[in-house]
This record gives sequence, C-alpha cells and structure tokens, in this order.
Amino acid sequence: MSRIALFGRQFSEEHNDSITQFLSILKERKVVFSVYTPFLNFLDENLTIERSQFAEYDKENFDATAFDVMISVGGDGTMLECATLICDSELPILGLNTGRLGFLSSISLEHMREAIDQIVSGAFMTDHRSLIKLETEQGIFGKENFALNELTVHKKDTQSMIVIHAYVDGKFLNTYWADGLIIATPTGSTAYSLSCGGPIILPSSSNFIITPVAPHNLNVRPVLISDQSTVTLRVEGRSENFLISLDSRSATIEAQTVLTLSKHSFGVNLIRLKNHSFLKTLRNKLNWGLDKRN
Repeated sequence: MSRIALFGRQFSEEHNDSITQFLSILKERKVVFSVYTPFLNFLDENLTIERSQFAEYDKENFDATAFDVMISVGGDGTMLECATLICDSELPILGLNTGRLGFLSSISLEHMREAIDQIVSGAFMTDHRSLIKLETEQGIFGKENFALNELTVHKKDTQSMIVIHAYVDGKFLNTYWADGLIIATPTGSTAYSLSCGGPIILPSSSNFIITPVAPHNLNVRPVLISDQSTVTLRVEGRSENFLISLDSRSATIEAQTVLTLSKHSFGVNLIRLKNHSFLKTLRNKLNWGLDKRN
C-alpha cells in the first residue's frame, strides 16, 4: 500500500474538478495519504470534501520516513518548496502541474490517473537532480542553504549595476559589472538562467552555469563549469546591501560578504513516468517542432 504526502498551494478555480477527481482516484486506489495543512485548508474552502477524512501534516512535524512518495500539486515554485521540506531524505517527488510552464512540475492533470497507477505499482522512474550549496560566515538561510534551480546575486535599492568578483577553485574568473549573477544547476538551466541567455543542459550533466544578468560588457557570456568546482563570489557597489536568493527564498547581504558555492552532498529524486523524458518535456514546453516545415 502506497503512502503519499500531498503538498500544494492555491490553484485557480478552473482546476477544481480535476483536483476533486484526483482526490477521488487516490481514495479509489486505497492510497494512504496525508495533506499539508495550509493546502488542506485551501481544499476545504474551495472544494466539497470531508476534511475529517484527511490526515494532515505541517513543516514542523513532517517525517519523510513515514511516506513512500510526495506529490506536489502546483507549479515549479511548489516543487522548489518541496525540495526544502524533504531535505536529504531522498523521498521521491512527483509534480502534478496546475501552473503554467512547468519543467519540474511536468505531469499534466490529464495524466494523473497514469501517474497514480505507476506510483501504486511502483513502476515509475526517478531522475536524480543535484543541488547547489551556499556557505557563508553568517550562516545565511540556516539549514535550508541549498537550491535545486539556482543561486542569484542581485542589486537592491539602487538603479546602479553591481560589481561581482567571481573565482573558480580559487582562481580568478571574471569581474562582472551587471544587475546580477546566476549560478544555476542543470535543473535550473531551464529557469532564470535560460531567460538571461544561458544554455539548456540535460539534468544528468555534471555542471554549473554562471550566467550574468544584464551585463554591462556585451562580450560577457554564460560559462559552463564542472559541478566538482567551488565558486567564490564577492560583491561590491554603490549600495551597502545586496539581494541573494536560493530558488524562491531571499535574504539581504552586506557588501564584501563572501559567498562559497559547491555541489551539495545530497540531491533530489524527481519521479518520471514511463514513456516520459526530459527531452519530451523540453519539446512540449518550448513548442519545438510546431512549425509546419518540421
């Protein structure tokens, strides 16, 4: 019998019928599942459910060992939040997409029965995704000092560009005059880095991407490095404070703060259904091949 942790955020009203059907399929397949309390509150307010029939959990009492799978209902942002919740437990995550693009949360609602069937039978595949780890003397972000997509340094409270000195394995790489700098994982290559001109790389690639945000020097381009390397960043500029983010979590740092980035010792396992692949998701999400000439 499968034990599922159900995690989610608010979704638009157009998905009400599909999510109601999804919950019915879980009960029909006799799946034991527990719902994240804020998400259960939302379901209770917007769907016709018997709240008393649902077990629930919150971040404080979540025990990953009590479950076989986590299902994230939402978009990629919801999946990123899941990653911080499961931490190093290796609990596999399936993303049921109620968002927009959805590279991480890639399973559409029309495939939800197929997804549940494969989870119940244990017939699904998993893709291991690497994480990037941030280390600072100040202990920024505490134990949640890792990201599935990217770390970003960005200007704050000023229109002026910032200056970011970057080193790889202790050797000077470049000084970036820009609005910011992104250090992305392969998973994050289809996120913010892509919108700033970074390359798409396969999830199994053992790399980090260093992508500048609106660089002043037009000959500066994204750089691909080994994820066995350590990246060190030091920021300066007219402002005394700068913005740093790990996926969707942000904090303010002071000038001259040293940021040390490396591949984390653990990663995240994302569930992939049979007959699904990253390349297929890539084609579908980016509408490749829709030109009639192809």
